[in-house]
Amino acid sequence: MELTIYQVDAFSDRIFGGNPAAVCPLEKWMDERLMLQIAEENNLSETVFFVEKGHHFEIRWFMPHAEINLCGHATLAAAYIIFHFLRPQATRVDFLSKSGPLSAAKTVDDYITLDFPSWPPNPISIPPSVLHAFQHIPTEALASRDLILRFESEQQIREVQPNLPLLRHLPYVCIAATAPGEQVDFVSRVFDANASIPEDPVTGSTHASLIPYWQERLHKSSFTALQLSKRGGLLLCRIEDNRVFISGKAVLYLQGVLYLPH
Repeated sequence: MELTIYQVDAFSDRIFGGNPAAVCPLEKWMDERLMLQIAEENNLSETVFFVEKGHHFEIRWFMPHAEINLCGHATLAAAYIIFHFLRPQATRVDFLSKSGPLSAAKTVDDYITLDFPSWPPNPISIPPSVLHAFQHIPTEALASRDLILRFESEQQIREVQPNLPLLRHLPYVCIAATAPGEQVDFVSRVFDANASIPEDPVTGSTHASLIPYWQERLHKSSFTALQLSKRGGLLLCRIEDNRVFISGKAVLYLQGVLYLPH
């Protein structure tokens, strides 16, 4: 069986920037064990699969070790492929996912805007392991799907080198360190203590929590955000009602064919 595969650098306007995602359009769903094997073989933070169903697409995201309930950069990559290869006349695409309905829309200057659920994080006590894993002490901790750690400055975010083995027991998908930005509204870095890729370059889904967090503290609804990984990524963000809107660019890196067992 042959399957077309693309690799897209999301939240970037240049190759080797942003967050790479593998994109696999399907005619029908395959066994999820095979999808996980493909994701493991790709060895990227996410491989996204989707199936066209009438006017929308069903979408699923796989890390190399597990399926995830929402992924921003891979959704942006999937929308890029749909807009450029599958529905070149479309300006909007609708997805159905385990996190409910999502959409992506073409906007000005080659941006794609994702419409995602808002996941406001709730304050919690700073986990003791965090105090040992980070060289700087966060000023507060909050939790949703991810653990959000607020630090004092952008410089502290740049200096973060967490001892991730100390955090493997925490019940969160990602651990996000965030602070006010020097040239943007806020900055972040995102880690996964249990993944083969410990730092995620740009994490759209975590911004479903970061955006409502910073809305409450900055008293505004539109933001410019930077994820300060080595590859880096720019996200244009806003919040409206119970939805967050995350805009970014994407660029195609690879198009190829997978040769799979029947």
